[in-house]
Amino acid sequence: MTLTRTVQIGSAHGLHARPAKLFAQAAKEAGIPVTVAKAGGSPVNAASILGVIALGAEKGDEVTLTADGDGAEAVLDTLADLLTTDHDAE
Repeated sequence: MTLTRTVQIGSAHGLHARPAKLFAQAAKEAGIPVTVAKAGGSPVNAASILGVIALGAEKGDEVTLTADGDGAEAVLDTLADLLTTDHDAE
């Protein structure tokens, strides 16, 4: 079953290296195919840190996550939480 979810980027400096790495690592560990796309853009493999950084997503930008497989809802919950958290606040 394919599920999608749209969230806003929470990190003050957008999806730069650190939040992109955390996100891509979690997507890779999910064990199911996950893509992420910026509004109007092409989806990229969420487990690819370079693909995620290449989106150029800034704070407040909307991105759409798509997950396909068992546990897709839980995977989207985890990944959406990572994207909406401000990892630059620490």
